Amino acid sequence: MKKIKFIYISATALALFLSACNKQLNIKPVESVDQNQAIKTAKDVQGVLVGTYNRLGQVDLYGGRIFMEPDLLAAQAEITWTGTYTGLTQITVQAITRDNSFVENTWLDAYQVINQANTVLANLDKADNADDKARWEGEAKFIRGLMYFDLARLFGKPWNDGDPSTNLAAAIVSSPTTSADSEGAKVGRSTVKQVYDQAINDLTAAKSKLPEDNDFYANKYSASAILARLYLQKGDYTNALKEANTVITSGAFSLVPDYTKEFLLSSKPSHQENTTEDIFAIQVTQQQGINSLNEFYASSANGGRGDIKITDDFLAEFEANDVRGQFYTVTSVNRTKKFDNQYGNVHVVRLAEMYLIRAEANLRGGTSTGATPASDVNTIRQRAGLDPLVTVNLATILAERRHELCFEGGFFLHDAKRLKQSAGGLPYNSPRLVYPIPQREILANSKLVQNEGY
Repeated sequence: MKKIKFIYISATALALFLSACNKQLNIKPVESVDQNQAIKTAKDVQGVLVGTYNRLGQVDLYGGRIFMEPDLLAAQAEITWTGTYTGLTQITVQAITRDNSFVENTWLDAYQVINQANTVLANLDKADNADDKARWEGEAKFIRGLMYFDLARLFGKPWNDGDPSTNLAAAIVSSPTTSADSEGAKVGRSTVKQVYDQAINDLTAAKSKLPEDNDFYANKYSASAILARLYLQKGDYTNALKEANTVITSGAFSLVPDYTKEFLLSSKPSHQENTTEDIFAIQVTQQQGINSLNEFYASSANGGRGDIKITDDFLAEFEANDVRGQFYTVTSVNRTKKFDNQYGNVHVVRLAEMYLIRAEANLRGGTSTGATPASDVNTIRQRAGLDPLVTVNLATILAERRHELCFEGGFFLHDAKRLKQSAGGLPYNSPRLVYPIPQREILANSKLVQNEGY
């Protein structure tokens, strides 16, 4: 199997672009540069694209917090928060305010990413050749589609709560915002369905434009993997199965035989390559910043603050021989070892998730595309050191998701919503499990409407 490398980006790569983009979706930027002057060549466009990846990996997005904060909101039975950050405490006690700084930063950074992706798309004509043009379009649309999907999940009601055609989610911006002075820069919120459709369109286009192997960056299987996750979230099991099976059968990825080595604990250099299992990952380096999963889950001895601890009840769920259940430090406090590497990858999506999506979708559909549900579940279980099962049911598959993917992708919240389960003692459709639209955005843009309960 080929080994996929990943992003090793200097923060200075933004220099070609940051002066030209808004600091906030609806706030006047400190500087404004005419893009016709700032972006003239193919090299300039490439610089903007690299900067877009860099922004995607900031701490409030896929540097870790876009996964960590949903778990804080929903996983009171699995984790305990002991930190002093007021904004994270609000999330944990499910009492988020309209001026919560962590929520504000997620919104702000997300729209900076989208704006930069839109700028790449608006300048594709500057590519030197057709291959570069197609690849840049695919990468920009992959990033934008990923971003819109998570904005919909965080700022909108669940797909299965009421009517996604009328419930509001995020604002769709499809062209570069170069000035906040005009009314045209003020965009209202689109519906949950519209934002999901935008994400599906972007990711589908990305899949068709991206190569199978794209060195450091997103490839066509990255797009398929996020599509599989998206379709699962909305209960479209047919398409979730199709996309997950595409990734698995591509042969481009393979499970790391030793589960613990997926998290690269054998050594802790300031730069790590992706593993054979990583379909798409963000790698945080000394130059770029910090890994927020390490920041909050790891102890001070491993570079973190140690503010999030694992509960005894959650650890008790694991079978005795489960390597995943042994992958914890159990002393006076329980800690996961997944993020002990300060500069380890943030796993945005990995192959194990695709096996579990395929298993669930096949089970629900009464099919065995690619493999039987039992075979896929046993692939994951055997890697974890467990005996294979003869038969599986939905509860079996969901338990494997819970134990395999815990703390990595915000799944405690997102799975509770799609399965209509309680989350942290609240019903899946509680308004308190949806982020507020930041108040400063509403003050700057009269077209934005606040969420219920805020």
